[in-house]
Amino acid sequence: MRRTRGFSMVELMVSVVVGMLAVMFATRLLATSETDKAAALGSSDSMQNGMLALFSLNFDAAQAGWGINDTLVNGCNTLLADAEGFALPSVKRGGVDSTPLAPVVIINNGERSDVISLNSAGSQSGVGNVSLADLYAGGSEIRVSTNNPFGFNTGDVIVVVPEPAGGDCSIAQLSGVATDILQIASGRYNSGAGLLGGVYNQGSKARVFNLGPADKLALHTWSVQRGVLRLRASNMRDSTDAPKAVVDNVVAIKAQYGFDLRAGFDPVYGSQVSSWSSDMLDADGDGVAGDAGDFQRVTAVRLAVVARSQVPDKPQNSDGTCTTTTQKLTIFETQTPSGVAPMPVTVALDTEGDAIHWSCYRYRAFETVVQIRNNAWRP
Repeated sequence: MRRTRGFSMVELMVSVVVGMLAVMFATRLLATSETDKAAALGSSDSMQNGMLALFSLNFDAAQAGWGINDTLVNGCNTLLADAEGFALPSVKRGGVDSTPLAPVVIINNGERSDVISLNSAGSQSGVGNVSLADLYAGGSEIRVSTNNPFGFNTGDVIVVVPEPAGGDCSIAQLSGVATDILQIASGRYNSGAGLLGGVYNQGSKARVFNLGPADKLALHTWSVQRGVLRLRASNMRDSTDAPKAVVDNVVAIKAQYGFDLRAGFDPVYGSQVSSWSSDMLDADGDGVAGDAGDFQRVTAVRLAVVARSQVPDKPQNSDGTCTTTTQKLTIFETQTPSGVAPMPVTVALDTEGDAIHWSCYRYRAFETVVQIRNNAWRP
């Protein structure tokens, strides 16, 4: 008779409680699993994006300086007119704006992302050059001291520099080579009025350096805009006048110059890092910060990339705020190389235009040091 009446009220209540406990534990287990999954995916996203961004910068830095490491060219204030809109970054030289042609040029933006220019030429002869035979005061022809100079071909980009150093340099593109005449009648890097900068070879000498074919001239400017690493390149189609996206979910890129401040510095006898700086220093001690001699003292560059997760975490607090990340990141804290004091930098993590607060994302910082070997291997 008891079996035919079914379960008692007590048995039903016990069953409901046990079921509720099981559901509660299953729900908590599922929520924890999803949180762990989001954390793992967020870390994976930031690692992948950060490593790709750092690899791109590292590759450019390793090549920087090829073909532009002669002391007459490296750091020279260079005048450039590009029909496709590319422009060299402007930095201060003794308090005055200048556009140096150098392996590494850094525009320091404090806690915000820097603008990093990494430059190299594409000439097969490295630093092939010839001297001017006559005074150049304008026009489409440059007369040089050598007949049929080796490695100079139609379409190559040249830079004309004063010798000894001290004046402005000018970039142009060859439209023809005829015996001892370099013609700049037309071309992407020609202003239409001859060389920018006026007169060369007046009261001193001047020299023409071959930078190689226009499509091999790698003037690269890296920046971050709205959480995307972007590249403006002289040798990449559709990215000369406006930077193009390379890697997303990158919060910032930062860089520091590594200077060799030793007295009597000469790369023939080796180079080393004496000091790190986010800004250009008066490294050669001539009283002017940012001149050619200072750029020639740059023997390494320290690079950092700060990347974030693609998907933000859900708010952990009742007021909708997050505690995933609670403070800004600090980079460049380690001592490298041994004996050289680090110069730590704090990086702001907020991204322009992002409606979600930066504290809801997970971040990773990637760092490396790259020797500017072409500065040391100068002719």
